[in-house]
Amino acid sequence: LRCSCRRWGGVVQPGGSLRLSCAVSGSSLKNYAIGWFRQAPGKERKGISCMSTVDDSTYYSDSVKGRFTISRDSASNTVYLQMSSLEPEDTADYYCEAEWGIKARTGCIYGMHYRGKGTQVTVSS
Repeated sequence: LRCSCRRWGGVVQPGGSLRLSCAVSGSSLKNYAIGWFRQAPGKERKGISCMSTVDDSTYYSDSVKGRFTISRDSASNTVYLQMSSLEPEDTADYYCEAEWGIKARTGCIYGMHYRGKGTQVTVSS
């Protein structure tokens, strides 16, 4: 299974929006958890938004709840992260990860087996 991460929007000002996409190849998303992680300079990697088709669960970290939305397109095997009301603290490298057979919260808390290349998100005025 392979995850390819892309973004639209480049550098964005505080309060702006950006969308990330993760195209999954090698397997359908059935019975998989997939999610978004980020790592800011000098900080640990953290799961911020995950979803699972095992039990249709979703998970958001407190830092992004209400601002970010995870969704998926089963036809294209793509998972999206719509980010709104962006803050400078959201600046980080963002990664998508996936793992078979786990729930969303478990995946976000403990990390997942398959990881795509990261994409940088910069929120700055």
